[in-house]
Amino acid sequence: MNDLKHICLATLSIVFLPQLTVRAASSEFVVETVAGNGQPGDTTEGKARATSVDQPFGVECGPDGGLYITSVGSHRVLRLDRKTGELTSVAGSGAKGYSGDGGQAIEALLNEPYEVRFDSTGHYMYFVEMKNHLIRRVDLHTGIISTIAGDPRGGYAGDGGSASGALFRQPHSIALDDKGHLYVADIGNHRIRRIDLAAGTIDAIAGNGEKKLPRDGSLAQGQPILGPRALYVVGDAMWIALREGNSVWRLDLESGRIHHVAGTGRKGFSGDGGDPLESTFNGPKGIAATPEGIVYVMDTENQAVRRIDTHAGRIETIAGGGPHARGFAGEDAPALDAKFDRPHGICLDPDGSLYVGDTNNHRVRWIHR
Repeated sequence: MNDLKHICLATLSIVFLPQLTVRAASSEFVVETVAGNGQPGDTTEGKARATSVDQPFGVECGPDGGLYITSVGSHRVLRLDRKTGELTSVAGSGAKGYSGDGGQAIEALLNEPYEVRFDSTGHYMYFVEMKNHLIRRVDLHTGIISTIAGDPRGGYAGDGGSASGALFRQPHSIALDDKGHLYVADIGNHRIRRIDLAAGTIDAIAGNGEKKLPRDGSLAQGQPILGPRALYVVGDAMWIALREGNSVWRLDLESGRIHHVAGTGRKGFSGDGGDPLESTFNGPKGIAATPEGIVYVMDTENQAVRRIDTHAGRIETIAGGGPHARGFAGEDAPALDAKFDRPHGICLDPDGSLYVGDTNNHRVRWIHR
């Protein structure tokens, strides 16, 4: 447990029940809301828990200490000041569309921003707009927004050429490494694509358009990958959640080989307390990981947060009650008693706590000790 010094289960006991997933019987985790009042609607500013956050998907801790939230329902990127509890809009006017490049980000039209990320310098904020089929960037010094790849027409084009001429089909997740690359989960094309931000070029590093699970240990480039929905890069490892594939994989960015981490590929909610490869998921849509190989998965249709210890070869549920516990409950209560409603994004704070976009509850929730 040394590598879990910030996030740990103080007491772990396992109860085996027939036909039920095994869960940690006691934990120090609790859940509370940090943004959103549970109602849809547009927000520009105000106290975070008293204002509307319409369908939050992506959540990310910014380099300035703020928590950034993509509000799909109001077509904005929001910023929560975690010290004051104030919520402000940093991109998007609140109207659906596509415009504003070259101007201020807060005046631009967006169409369902899904995830937000920051480069290692803290100079740029990147986000993906699924319904506009593109990736945009905001200069945090000037507030100017621009499109770096994709086009609202959607489609598949551009590999081996300029990222500005690339086409995506419903991109969902993005991730950055420390070498100047931005990765895109191009879910409609069943590919993972890589943009060289300095050169402005794009290529596919996994997937060939076929709707099949990868082959464990194989080279990912040019081979199938089924519904890559969520990406997270730490070091030379890319962690991947496959929504349609109901499984978790690790791509070695140096060798290009992909490895099976968790999930049989079948839909279900089982396996906790045992081998992650024997577990089942249902539509995972968010992922985050530590450098030590602890992986957190937002098991969306199971309304749960799962944790994989890749060294111990063990998976468990740390928050949420499973597929029959959909709803809203558990505020300021033990995380295993909490209810979520189709949660999507998840991010890991440097202090070891987690933030979750509890989408249909119109709230952002904090899982902590």
